[in-house]
Amino acid sequence: MLERYKTIKEAGTNEIEIKGSRFIAHFQRVTDEEQALEFIQAIKKEHWKATHNCSAFLIGENDQVQRAMDDGEPSGTAGVPMLEVLKKNELKDVAVVVTRYFGGTKLGAGGLVRAYSGAVSEGLKAIGIVECRLEDQLALTFDYAHVGKVEYYCQTQNIPIVDKVFLNNVQFTCSLPVQEVEAFKEAIIELLQNQVAFESLGEMYTEYPVG
Repeated sequence: MLERYKTIKEAGTNEIEIKGSRFIAHFQRVTDEEQALEFIQAIKKEHWKATHNCSAFLIGENDQVQRAMDDGEPSGTAGVPMLEVLKKNELKDVAVVVTRYFGGTKLGAGGLVRAYSGAVSEGLKAIGIVECRLEDQLALTFDYAHVGKVEYYCQTQNIPIVDKVFLNNVQFTCSLPVQEVEAFKEAIIELLQNQVAFESLGEMYTEYPVG
């Protein structure tokens, strides 16, 4: 598993207009080619009246699966420029479809490249990018009296509390880089005068906004 990688913050849609043509960029996280193709077909079905539904996707730790489709636009003017934007932003496991409704003015090959790549770039700005970091999920169990102390410590140290459970005791789940776990434990033990129990819940990806 990668220690860290970038992907889109969430699925989303963004529209731009160029010389009367509408370019609608649709984004989706995908984990395999089948899922990507299903997403592309769903957009084509939804926008069946559109002039074109061009697409690109990038999947795998080493970008093993890549495809770019022009859907009737001149070869190399849509799918490949879209794919290059995903690569430039170092994204993984993302599919994008740009729907075009023709507005009556031809853009030429250069104009199409700029339009499709621009639609993807503007779409990424709108929906956001996150960095997924592989971190240890550590559960802390302690008395209610210490809630404020733990919350304040985690806030000042920029340590995410990804889950909170309030039962007989309080259980917070914190997400930390593996190499920082022991130092964090020592700090919490000192803070709470050893009135805390720890349980490792394993490694998971935690998402952090980029930019």
